[in-house]
Amino acid sequence: MTRWTLARVLLMLTASAALAALLEILGIPAGLLLGPLAVGIAFAATGHTVAIPSTAFRAAQAIVGVLIASALDAGTVDTVAGHPLLFFGSALATLAASGVLGYFLSRWQVLPGTAGVWGAMPGAATAMTLMARSFGADARLVAVMAYLRVVCVAAIASAMAAIASGTTGAHPPGGAWFPPLHPLPFAETLAVAAAGAVGGMLIGLPAGALLGPIILGALLNIAGLIHVELPGWLLALSYAIVGWRIGLSFTREIVATARAALPRILLSIGLLLGFCAGIGVLIASTTDVDLVTAYLATSPGGMDSVAIIAASTHVDVPFVMALQALRFVTVLLAGPALSRFVAARTR
Repeated sequence: MTRWTLARVLLMLTASAALAALLEILGIPAGLLLGPLAVGIAFAATGHTVAIPSTAFRAAQAIVGVLIASALDAGTVDTVAGHPLLFFGSALATLAASGVLGYFLSRWQVLPGTAGVWGAMPGAATAMTLMARSFGADARLVAVMAYLRVVCVAAIASAMAAIASGTTGAHPPGGAWFPPLHPLPFAETLAVAAAGAVGGMLIGLPAGALLGPIILGALLNIAGLIHVELPGWLLALSYAIVGWRIGLSFTREIVATARAALPRILLSIGLLLGFCAGIGVLIASTTDVDLVTAYLATSPGGMDSVAIIAASTHVDVPFVMALQALRFVTVLLAGPALSRFVAARTR
């Protein structure tokens, strides 16, 4: 590592820690995620990017996955089984709305070519970007739409959670910063995170480093075979890595390409967020689920960031993650086919 690179890393660490601390003091949920995310965007936009190793990002996702798994139990299964129309209907309605929005974005040439079709898909940002490139769309604009939506979702969901639940940022979600560690439960937690991440990636599971630990950890938790133990310092580090990875995705080239189209991109993101928020209001008004839980559950995209925000607030985490995971899988399975179908009709 060169002296300049080391200085850049130290500056990013210092700025992230300062902003995260400020957000936590202000009581913003997931300040430990949003601070590094904002700093990452600032670094990327000015061309001072820092490479986050894929291994570190996957490890961070695995830790977040185990945290979420600790909140998933038999009650989660009962919730999904008891409201199948609500869960599947919400996922399909969001996907359909994204398809319609993408159609008009491309039909009216709000964005060039078919970029709007691929960028409007509510999740699976990396997969949609790669698919868009292979079908001739401007992958840079697709990436901007996808990752900017993640940032908007994280910011709005965090602010909404803070206003509605009055959460304070005194401690990182999951416990104290430096609690007494019990060696066996802590080792079991790390083993589940590692095994789930490796297994999820080996079998080709979408977002395997995140979903693998969620699935494995939830199964073991439901069976009563593990007790998840995650100290605050490990969660804070994991949140920071996830935030940096998202923020640093906004390269200088992407920012320059999207600058002229930014108002239209923000408008399209706002329309999709508004539609999903409407579904959340409908869910909250027809079930016993509170509004913040319903909003987080229906937020389009950024499953790992939504997971962190959910874990930072007083919401029904199993409900949020069940609906998020279902929509994520739905987008991965049906999103590419829907995008190709819509794109073919906008040429």
